[in-house]
Amino acid sequence: MPNIKSAIKRTKQNNERRAHNTTVKSAMRTAVKNFEALVNTNDLENAKTAYVVAASKLDKAAQKGLIHKNMASRQKSRLAKKLNNPTV
Repeated sequence: MPNIKSAIKRTKQNNERRAHNTTVKSAMRTAVKNFEALVNTNDLENAKTAYVVAASKLDKAAQKGLIHKNMASRQKSRLAKKLNNPTV
């Protein structure tokens, strides 16, 4: 545990940011899983709206630096491919 005041503040800020980043990443993963579940059950109407939500969460996470922008793009591409070809 740090004794210097600035180090104490830095530790507190790091913990708050880590907690926030964890919730954002978790919400992103949940949105992707919800989309994939809808595609697997052939509920394409709801899957389209779930895709928009998942793509938005991926973009936000990439914008905040939680995931790389190429990773977000790659995942969105794979989700779109699943949406357009649900049998594959």
